[in-house]
Amino acid sequence: MRLIVLAAGRIASGEPERSLTEDWLDRAARTGRPLGLGPCDVVEVDDRRGAAATGAAMLRALPAGARLVALDERGQALDSPGFAQALARWRDAGVPAAAFAIGAADGLHPALRDRADLVLSFGPMVWPHRLARAMLAEQLYRAASILAGTPYHRA
Repeated sequence: MRLIVLAAGRIASGEPERSLTEDWLDRAARTGRPLGLGPCDVVEVDDRRGAAATGAAMLRALPAGARLVALDERGQALDSPGFAQALARWRDAGVPAAAFAIGAADGLHPALRDRADLVLSFGPMVWPHRLARAMLAEQLYRAASILAGTPYHRA
């Protein structure tokens, strides 16, 4: 099952948040591929035309049959094992991809949130979208590690 980060805005190469995100997504792909998780891709969507246009572009980038996860502070908070199990259930059901939408400063357009199969929260605090990318990438790696039975998830 492909893992796709749909991110509003761009992070320049060499920026620390981009490096963190790329490192954890590479780790997630290496750990997850034997388990049927990966590759892990980032699709950056231009966010200068507003939330509605950004949301429409994210929906267009969504592969057929993919599950959509909207990151939103009002969403459901899962622990890491619960997140890993959600990914495993989708993978085991033959879902071809899971896409994770991260909005810009104004969040995600309601139509995108309404379309989501899961609205996920990293807690009630609002996180900058650049850090949310890195946090998501780390949780994807942690989920793959949990499913692989490796010790990283205890760290």
